[in-house]
Amino acid sequence: MSPNNSPTFEINKITFSYNNQIALKDVSLTVPQGERIAILGANGSGKSTLLKILDGLYFPQQGQVCAFGNELTEQFLQDETQAFNFRRRVGLVFQDPDVQLFSPTVWDEVTFAPLHLGLPRAEVIDRSEWAMDLLGITKLRDRAPHRLSGGEKKKVALASVLSLRPDVWLLDEPTAALDPRSQSRLLDFIGELRKEGKTIITATHDLDIVEEIADRVVMFCEEHEISGEGRPHDVLSDYARLVECNLIHEHRHKHDATEHVHHHLHPSSHEHRHEG
Repeated sequence: MSPNNSPTFEINKITFSYNNQIALKDVSLTVPQGERIAILGANGSGKSTLLKILDGLYFPQQGQVCAFGNELTEQFLQDETQAFNFRRRVGLVFQDPDVQLFSPTVWDEVTFAPLHLGLPRAEVIDRSEWAMDLLGITKLRDRAPHRLSGGEKKKVALASVLSLRPDVWLLDEPTAALDPRSQSRLLDFIGELRKEGKTIITATHDLDIVEEIADRVVMFCEEHEISGEGRPHDVLSDYARLVECNLIHEHRHKHDATEHVHHHLHPSSHEHRHEG
């Protein structure tokens, strides 16, 4: 599709609205091949919309998005060859697996995408069995996805993308609905993708996982703009910016005549900082 040295994505001043409600405003971002990026932001800040644009499901009303050196437009994806090359390289795991899962059985779900991209049936079977085994869902093979638990559905959604073996993974709140053991396995899985040189873009407001999944953090504010970016440790240490972006909240209380401020992470993590 493009020269090997092209960035995975180049986003230039894109804006996107739903029914005249701004979801992304003047967003620019370059994603080199093989980079792991965490997109941080409170619910409704535009993280999911950005991933859908990168997956070619939505297209910005203003600005430009390039993928692998080619402008990503509706016209570009109407070309069957271009669409095939793009779809086999980029996989999106939705925040809500019910949006993603539609087949009668787990096996049908996991095999659907590689079959419809025209891969040989024997290869599809090998890929799908490997993906299900890796995520520990082989026993669910003949179950109906809509009858599974939230965590099981999430694993099936991951397996349906894993069977494609894409170069780029777009993960929307990947730890949502997973129990602690499954969350740990997922983080291990993301670590394996890194070793394979995959590009991984994860939208999350779970600050606990950021340092494990990202080389760089891009933070969205509630005005749907990029508020800042940097290394995970630096971004997570910027308490004022995290408060501003509604990723942690301030809890005030008094000890005698002195007021203290505790910064609380919105997820399960609990980090305190006293300001006299």
